[in-house]
Formats: sequence, C-alpha cells, structure tokens
Amino acid sequence: MVTEQFKPLTNYSEVKGVDKRTNLSQDEFINEYVKHSRPVVLTDAAKEWKAMKKLTPQYFKDNYAHITKTINGVTYKMDDFIDQMLASTAANPAPYPYNFNVEKVFPELMADFLPEIIYGKIDRINHKLMPKQLLQGTTVYEIFLGGNGSSFPYLHYDALFMHTQITQVYGSKVFIMYPPEQTPSMYPFPDNPKFSQVNFLDPDYEKFPLFKEAKPIEFTLLEGETLLFPSGWWHTTKITEPCISLGRAQLNGNNWDNFINDRYVNWKKKISYAAAPVLIYGKIVGGIMNAQER
Repeated sequence: MVTEQFKPLTNYSEVKGVDKRTNLSQDEFINEYVKHSRPVVLTDAAKEWKAMKKLTPQYFKDNYAHITKTINGVTYKMDDFIDQMLASTAANPAPYPYNFNVEKVFPELMADFLPEIIYGKIDRINHKLMPKQLLQGTTVYEIFLGGNGSSFPYLHYDALFMHTQITQVYGSKVFIMYPPEQTPSMYPFPDNPKFSQVNFLDPDYEKFPLFKEAKPIEFTLLEGETLLFPSGWWHTTKITEPCISLGRAQLNGNNWDNFINDRYVNWKKKISYAAAPVLIYGKIVGGIMNAQER
C-alpha cells in the first residue's frame, strides 16, 4: 500500500530520459520527482562532500593496500586491484563489483559523505525509531571501485525494495535503466524476483523475446553527480573509465510498506516468532514517520 503523500506514476511511457537538475529546492525535488517515483540526477548535491577530490584510486592504494575482496573465488588486495583497475580495458576488464560496506570497512570515511542527501522529507534509514536489525540484508553505505570495460553482472532492482542513491566520487559510470512497468520484459527469476534472468550484455531473444521490445533509458553519470531513483526501477551499469561510486540505500513513505512486508516475509521464513512483531512495529513506526513528514 502506498501512502497518500507519495503517488507514483503508473505509466512511464512518456519518460524518455533522466533529468539533470542543478540548484533544485527540496520542494521541487519532492513534488516533481519523489512523489512521482521518477529518477533524477542532481549535479550539485554532493558539492560540499570532502570525498570529492580526496577519494581517488591512489588514496585507496596508499591508505588501504591490505584490504581484500574476493570475486568469483579469487581474492584481490586493494593495491593490486587498483593497478588492475587503472589498466582495465574492454578486452581485459578488472573484476567487478569491487565493493565494500563503508560503515564496517572504512568507518573513518563516513564524515566525507556529508551532508547527507535524503530521498524524501526525513531520513528513515537513520531515524531513531529504525532498528538496525531491520536493515539486515542491505548495505546502507557502499563504495564501488571499477575500471574501463567492467559492468555490473545483473539487471536488478535493489534489495528490501530500497530506493537508491549513487554519487560519482571519481570518474563516470554509464547507467541502463528500465521503469517498473517493463518488469515482464525483464523475466525476473521466480524464486528471486528482484533479479532478471536476461544477460543484458548478450541477451538470448529466443528464450526472452519480450526483452527485445524493452526500452532502456541510458545515460552517463558524471563525476560529482548524484543519481536518485525509486524502488522497482530495473538497472545495471557499464564502466568506461576508472571510477569510484558511493551507493546509499534510501527509505521514504513510498517504499516503506513494501520494505516492511519484505522484512515480514523473510523473517517468517527464518525467525517465524519474530515476523508478526516486525509487521506490527513497522506499521506503527510508519504511521509516526508519515505524521512527521506531513
């Protein structure tokens, strides 16, 4: 159920691209994009972040050489990965995604991503009534490092029905997005409907014929820009140069009920006795937050 203050569009056929906006007021942002579940790129939302010009590939190599990440069974140290990232080509791309939970791995960098960019009127993710246990299964603040020729391996929409914020701290990244109404053309996995069965880099049109008719929105997110987009928008990325991105999960009145219901369903499978209290608590807290937003 969608709360009254957020009324997403049901037909995105007129959305041909993603707007890039500068000096957008909060009222304009909410009324033109948040309430209508439309993605938008803010060109100046992160202009005061210390992360800009500081968090470069060399910075991570100099300060976090010992950090490791395992991708497809292979473990890469940060300093070795940075060398591969900088030398990456379309023919020989660096492994991807090389990503980390900022709060756990780089907590000292959290202050470099301030002020927060909020997708709505209040920050439900960091609200005092939000138990951290409810956020298990997603990474709220996530750093991605990638090189030319790399791409995210799946078409998907994000876990727990989260809205998404991506800020390009270094370099650029190409985004490919499909609105929620094109979900049948994405051929979601029956047992994991947030992920597409289609290999977007080499689609099998005989097996997935509707994907041939899917209409992507493709654009480049430049260094310093922030993309904000709502839950349910299918997306993936391609990289054409060394880049570093910050991903940030977002909650507002539009996706709150889906988030709580998703928590309920998953907890019912794993900790059945806790599922009903989660649902009840979520409805109560959601009502309080709705009142605060009004």
